[in-house]
Amino acid sequence: MNYQILLKKASKELKSISVSNPILDSEILLSNALKISREKMLLNLNKKITQSEIDKFNKLLIKRKKKEPIAYIFGSKEFWKTTFVINQSVLIPRPETELLVEQSLKYLKKNRDYKVLDIGTGSGCILISILKERTKCKGIGIDFSKEAIKVAKINAKMQQLENRIKFVYSDVDKFLSSKYDLIVSNPPYIKTCELKNLNEDIKNYEPIMALDGGSDGLSEIKKIIIRSSELLKRGGRLVLEIGHGQLNSVVNMIKEKKYYINNISKDLAGNTRCITSIKI
Repeated sequence: MNYQILLKKASKELKSISVSNPILDSEILLSNALKISREKMLLNLNKKITQSEIDKFNKLLIKRKKKEPIAYIFGSKEFWKTTFVINQSVLIPRPETELLVEQSLKYLKKNRDYKVLDIGTGSGCILISILKERTKCKGIGIDFSKEAIKVAKINAKMQQLENRIKFVYSDVDKFLSSKYDLIVSNPPYIKTCELKNLNEDIKNYEPIMALDGGSDGLSEIKKIIIRSSELLKRGGRLVLEIGHGQLNSVVNMIKEKKYYINNISKDLAGNTRCITSIKI
């Protein structure tokens, strides 16, 4: 059997159970089993495959057939310019969340020593990405999951940022600290009643507490806006990710706390995804 035949068979199996990208997923799994790049594999599709390589591939394929996300199967995910360690204690970093990094960097000038707070830090990917770009900044990431904090600490150590970053197990309501120049957050914002409608890849594997935004999807966002008004310096920025259809509600909350809306950004799908506001 060669690579091409095995890929065709695997992608057919994945397609039959409604995996969204069966061909791509099959290629990623096989290149990992072969320990070569996907590009090199695709240039050698007629090459014969050994039984041990087939066995390794099939072990990965079984996991994907159970709808386990590729990122959890491999225990890593690329975000911004870095590969992060992840497990099922943290959300899989997504491309649209890179907007938070992008908007934060617009405010944080190079060679300035800002203080940054990341609320609901998860894997630490947002805060770590910001601090890698701004080498004089220091940051704190908080999360109400001890297991998530463990993952974030591993990522900070891998990026040699332990001296500029601290991760704390805490709910934002109980977090007491000094003032910050920037607060960034990707909070839970899915309505509780809508969680059951999520893809199996998400609802069966990703941490529900990092997705569940309460009955209206806004409970955590509201909490963050209120606490941020106390934790931000005057003139400091709040950079917040929101869900589809939440713009008007969130804008009203922000204005009630006397912030000025500085920027509203859309993701590649055209959905409003990130709001940047200034504490007046």
